[in-house]
Amino acid sequence: MQRRLFISSLAALPLAAHAASFTAVDITGSAIGPDYQLSYTDGKPAALRDFKGKVVMLFFGFTQCPDVCPTALARAVEIKRLLGADADKLQVIFATVDPERDTAPLLAEYMRAFDPSFVAVRGSLAQTAKTAKDFKIFYRKVPSGSSYTMDHTALTYVFDASGKIRLAVKHDETAQQVADDLRQLMNPKKETGFLKGLFQ
Repeated sequence: MQRRLFISSLAALPLAAHAASFTAVDITGSAIGPDYQLSYTDGKPAALRDFKGKVVMLFFGFTQCPDVCPTALARAVEIKRLLGADADKLQVIFATVDPERDTAPLLAEYMRAFDPSFVAVRGSLAQTAKTAKDFKIFYRKVPSGSSYTMDHTALTYVFDASGKIRLAVKHDETAQQVADDLRQLMNPKKETGFLKGLFQ
């Protein structure tokens, strides 16, 4: 089955009022989230605030996804490579929308297949539904033979080092485009002496 990319929700996201130089959609100031209450694969409570100090890329998907999810995670691997010395400032998080099948051991193995530093989080059906609603993520089961697959929003959210949501990255953006955007968040331009003087 051809995966459908649910990116129409971008139109409903409030955009930042200031001019932006990002390739991704600038959603600074959006009320998305702002956090979740899920679990890591070791069973410990998980929250976005655990990674303050790092730029976070958050993607929702499921391990049996045939194309969208592995492509997004493979892109994240390439983004990390492109960041070079800044790679340690990035944390990639994969949140499953299929907790019935995505057990903790399976998610841990799935992350290791891409990058050992990537983190997976999961919750109960109720926690998953609440998280998806809070983060404006669409997902649903679709019958497939004797089992099912999942349709879901194919966006990656980016949070800055202070934990604030900043960007919505579309699935068709390249690793280079995303890496360039992340560098801007990791290394914001400092005000020139002239500009600083204007505000003193």
